[in-house]
Amino acid sequence: MTQHDVESVWDYPRPPRVEPTDEHVRVVLGGTVIAETRSALRVLETSHPPTYYLPREAFVPGSLEPAPGASMCEFKGRASYLTVRGGERAEQGAAWTYPLPQPGFGALAGHIALYPGRMDRVEVDGEVVRPQEGDFYGGWITSRVQGPFKGAPGTRGW
Repeated sequence: MTQHDVESVWDYPRPPRVEPTDEHVRVVLGGTVIAETRSALRVLETSHPPTYYLPREAFVPGSLEPAPGASMCEFKGRASYLTVRGGERAEQGAAWTYPLPQPGFGALAGHIALYPGRMDRVEVDGEVVRPQEGDFYGGWITSRVQGPFKGAPGTRGW
């Protein structure tokens, strides 16, 4: 699937929806491809660009390790953070996973999300991803999605 209709993030549901995608996802850190898959999941939530979750096996061995910190999502449950390594770079807390997702989000078990802005390059079907604004949200902006997006200054209360 290389051609997609443009989606408005304001048409995404709340609570969020998890859907599989066969888009080609590629992640580069430290000049090294650390993950590549056509079996990602997209989490779609009102006002947010999609967050992509890659299967753990899409990552090269040694590119993920536990990091301090955790957060709680009212829908997905408790997230654990990961340090992402590639080449000579290490980005602490740049990825997260839900080891025991809440009911309705079980598909996320065994999948990893990451902040695209903390990687050298993240691509979806060859298009370079722009990160969602703000230091908390992990949305991936491509030409496939239209905003306005939550995350910019003044949007936290949306």
